[in-house]
Amino acid sequence: MTAVGVPVAYVLFVWWFSTGAILLLVGLPARGRAWSFAAVSAVATAGLIGLAASRDLPTVAGAFCAFSSALMVWAWHEAGFLLGFVTGSRRTACPPAARGRARFVSAFKAVDHHELAIAATVLAIAAITWGQPNQVGLWTFLVLWLMRLSAKLNIFLGVAKLAEEFLPEHLAYLKSYFRRAPANWLLPVSIVVPSVVVAWMARAAAAPGATAFDVAGLTLVASLLALAVIEHLFFILPVPDTALWRWALRPRRGSEAAVASGAAAGRRAVPSRRPPGGRRLARRVIAAETVAATTPDRRRVP
Repeated sequence: MTAVGVPVAYVLFVWWFSTGAILLLVGLPARGRAWSFAAVSAVATAGLIGLAASRDLPTVAGAFCAFSSALMVWAWHEAGFLLGFVTGSRRTACPPAARGRARFVSAFKAVDHHELAIAATVLAIAAITWGQPNQVGLWTFLVLWLMRLSAKLNIFLGVAKLAEEFLPEHLAYLKSYFRRAPANWLLPVSIVVPSVVVAWMARAAAAPGATAFDVAGLTLVASLLALAVIEHLFFILPVPDTALWRWALRPRRGSEAAVASGAAAGRRAVPSRRPPGGRRLARRVIAAETVAATTPDRRRVP
């Protein structure tokens, strides 16, 4: 039980904390984006080193190291996208008249640099771990890539609940590529097929001949895949998933509250239209204006 429980708990914590850390990073003032991206780039470099160091370690420690290293590399892509450094060749809203293929092409151009960078990273990780006994890092990155790609396609095709709260203001134009709908044809596939893979991996981890490395590696990747399935369920279930990362979204909400309070202060600062002379004079002026507005202009009668 411990051999399975520890990896599951580790994945849950890392999934929750790393997502919140990236959201918190993105919510910082714009002047710090370059430094934030530089810090995440250093983390990704350490992740690539960790993948190379653990590729020939078919042990429990090697599985955890490869899994964590793949997440560190993935964090670079997430932060680079949300910070606005690696997005797409198109940085404007979807044309209102775009339909079908034209809408898909516009949407792809909005994220093409991001997607190509991920594909190149997949090839790099495959080259680093090629022919080595520890493939947990590659499995982890593939799960993150394929399930995130599935989420993007589902949002493009249409889902009941959109995760617009996680999108920073400088990427607000991406909302024009989203579509709100009860469901789409891809969503059941995105839930059922990964669920079958999770069941298969759990069965393989519980097989009599599974080593400690097999159990740790399969449990780590299967837990991550199960969380990705749950994230797809958030598209159709009325669950306030943003509550999990309220602490990370707080700076962004604070700025919105400041804008709202500033607007309210501006409304309070509008001078009163009441004319001088007290309420009685104000009523007389209003009555005179009303009569003048409702009385026809006799000078226009022929």
